[in-house]
Amino acid sequence: MRGIVRKWRPPLALVVGGALVGVFALPILGLVSLRLWGDVLGWGEAATLVVVLALVATTVLGLLLWRLVLRPVYALTDYARAMKAGEAPQAPTQFGTPEFSALGASVMAMGNSLHSRAEGMKAYSDHVAHELTSPLTAIRGAAELLETAPPPDDAATLSTTIRAASDRMQTLLDDLGHHARAATSAGPGTSRLSAVAADLPEMTLDIGVAADGAVPLAAQDLHTILTQLARNAAEHGATRLDLSVLEAGMQVTDDGPGISMGNRARIFDPFFTTRREQGGTGMGLSIVRSLLAARGGRISLADSTQGAAFLITFD
Repeated sequence: MRGIVRKWRPPLALVVGGALVGVFALPILGLVSLRLWGDVLGWGEAATLVVVLALVATTVLGLLLWRLVLRPVYALTDYARAMKAGEAPQAPTQFGTPEFSALGASVMAMGNSLHSRAEGMKAYSDHVAHELTSPLTAIRGAAELLETAPPPDDAATLSTTIRAASDRMQTLLDDLGHHARAATSAGPGTSRLSAVAADLPEMTLDIGVAADGAVPLAAQDLHTILTQLARNAAEHGATRLDLSVLEAGMQVTDDGPGISMGNRARIFDPFFTTRREQGGTGMGLSIVRSLLAARGGRISLADSTQGAAFLITFD
């Protein structure tokens, strides 16, 4: 989608003020012109000239109002209606005044957010249906075999299969709940990195604060983000996680095996995981991205010579 073309445009107050001045001045100029030219050209010819000049001035004023006010309003209205209908319209690129440019940018950002959320919900629904199929099939098959009164050893194995499949389903549902709550976040706030890091749950890796400072996130949100990143690092073999507050935001690095080039473009996608056989759901980094997006933040991969490095920035 193309962005708004940034060109100088007169402020809306200047446009409205100019229109009012024109409406006020045109009759006066017409009377003055008629008075001055009446004796020279004749009253009939002078009146005709004044009417022609008034029509020209009115036409110019109307064209300016159309270009600077009405056309942007109509374009933005058509865009909003198309978004409401579920379409993906081409966004307007030019607006008549800075005020309409700001309004257009806000409306388009809201429309894109709603469209992305709807697409995300559809993707989540599709993935949930796919992910739940395997454990449901396992439970159904094991239950049918248990109805045939198998030997005790086989029955114990089938019971284990049912428990493992139900645990897998519960993990998926828990992560989906975390993802839904992340989209709303705890609200605006600021927290100190070291204070939140000290309150993280016990894990199999050491967590250190290399550069402390204030982070523009509520403590609850930052706690959720760091917990997900630490858990993700530990599950992939890291033994240490380093946290740093930067001028641009915050950086999180680990000493794990890192992320392969083939997976770098997909790691934030919901349900993408390289640990599916070990019970991974692929929702951890997606939860982090959704929570940050709800607070005007972004997460991206940073260059690292060892392990994985994530850069978190804020608007």
